[in-house]
Amino acid sequence: MRALDPPIRVLMPGRCFRYEAVDASHSFEFFQIEGLVVDRETSLADLKGMLEQFAHGLYGPETATRFRPGYYPFTEPSVAFDVTCLVCGGAGCPACKRTGWMTVLGAGMVHPTVLRNGGFDPDLYQGYAFGMGPDRMTLLRYGIADLRPLMAADLRFLEQFSGGR
Repeated sequence: MRALDPPIRVLMPGRCFRYEAVDASHSFEFFQIEGLVVDRETSLADLKGMLEQFAHGLYGPETATRFRPGYYPFTEPSVAFDVTCLVCGGAGCPACKRTGWMTVLGAGMVHPTVLRNGGFDPDLYQGYAFGMGPDRMTLLRYGIADLRPLMAADLRFLEQFSGGR
């Protein structure tokens, strides 16, 4: 943030690691794309509209979305962004823990302390941020029930999504 002048609109991809057991929807290694917008008049409504457009573009215009309260240390308020489960259509299944919803990313308004530490006056500037995993987006987009085949580098599995290229 200190290297940029507002308005700021950036996407930052990266590889992440965490201490976690591998299962159908989690791994110790994953990719994350973080987004940040800082400007004079950004709002939670801007964030919600942008995320809804993203979800409709990726999963189809009929996809329902919702914001739920969440906790992320650098945003306040923080939200979890959910879409209707694309495996069961919202009826409830093991993939969505029988809720009918899947959380696809975390987001929120940039905390005033973060803005201040980034060199911005929080009385003049607001911002929103989000973080999403392209692996989870891929699982949902193609209805894949288990994350592990994506990480196995098995071309027989992966080529079905690239047209064999």
